[in-house]
Amino acid sequence: MSPKELSYIEDALGHEKFLKTQCQEAVKNLQDPELKNCAEQLSQTHQQIFDSIYNLI
Repeated sequence: MSPKELSYIEDALGHEKFLKTQCQEAVKNLQDPELKNCAEQLSQTHQQIFDSIYNLI
């Protein structure tokens, strides 16, 4: 894997981590159970994407 490709993967991992963190913050702050559930699902989805990308390296 080239250094540039590795850099792209690192960027993607950083983005997924950031998105997961934002979803987790939303879960803490949301009152509506339906929205809270949606944010929890998004958080899990971003964790799965992060894990998939991480397993590439």
